[in-house]
Order: sequence, then C-alpha cells, then structure tokens
Amino acid sequence: MRRVRYSVAMSLDGFIAGPKGEHDWIVMDPDIDFRALMSSFDTLLMGRKTYEASRGQGGGGMPGINAYVFSRTLRQKDCPGVTVTASARETIAEIKAKPGKDLWLFGGGGLFRSLLEQGLVDAVDVTIVPVMLGDGVKLLPEPYDVNKLRLTRHRVYEKTGTVSLEYAVAP
Repeated sequence: MRRVRYSVAMSLDGFIAGPKGEHDWIVMDPDIDFRALMSSFDTLLMGRKTYEASRGQGGGGMPGINAYVFSRTLRQKDCPGVTVTASARETIAEIKAKPGKDLWLFGGGGLFRSLLEQGLVDAVDVTIVPVMLGDGVKLLPEPYDVNKLRLTRHRVYEKTGTVSLEYAVAP
C-alpha cells in the first residue's frame, strides 16, 4: 500500500532549515543511497511556501515525479509542471487509490503538522545531521498534539555521524 512519508533532514536540535531557510548545513554522507531513496517515490507533496522557494531556485517539481502543491492562493495556470489543489484529504485519497510508489511529503513543518493532524501521514523518516543550529524552521511547528510513532528502521552513518530513523505513525 502506498504511504505518505515525511522524509527530511534535521539538525540535532530539531530544525529542518536554518533561520533564513538555509540548508547548507546538511552533510551529504557518501554512504547514503540517494538513488534508492528517490526510487521509492513517484509523487511529491508540498505546501505553497516550499513550492515557491523551490520555484525561485529554478525547480518546482522533479523529473519523473508527479508534484502536488497544497494551496488556497496559488492558481493552476501560474504553476506549470505541478498540480495545485486546496484539498489535501481528497487529493491524497485519490492518489493512494491508484497503484504506484510512496508519496514524499517534502518541505516545511507546517504542511507536515496539518497532514499529521488529519491522520494523513503514514511514516516519518528523519535523517539527523550532527549539527546544532540554535534557531530555524522546526521539524514540527507548535502547537501540535502528541503522536505516537513506532521505530521501523535505523542506521548510523559512521563517516559523518549522521543517523537515519524511520518511524511508522501509530493509528
């Protein structure tokens, strides 16, 4: 069954981006198989802020991956290469009803919190980078409810001290 997976890099003190949205602190461990990671997804889910930031850097979508942007303000005609939708619940249900790979919840913690509150996130995959930022974009912005997770896999990358943790979201 297809899953919505929040797959993200995080600092040891719980931030997924620096105070100005920077990601230059993320260490690229040579032992992480990014090709295998990317091959497990065929759908990208992102919020307006992440989409606008990636579009500003010349992106917006990824080749070979269907991209959906959840927004009440963006218009489809202004967003080529992605599908703009305001209804996360209906859109995710439609995607999951079709055969395919997992859905990558990509980007900021705001969309993650919203989808988690609606019971739409199936897994949380966090790669902890051994750095402390002190401030920035939190993995899960407040306020939020307690959510129980079950560890399904873990790995330590010795060369960089990076730790990968994969959790299933408890029903």
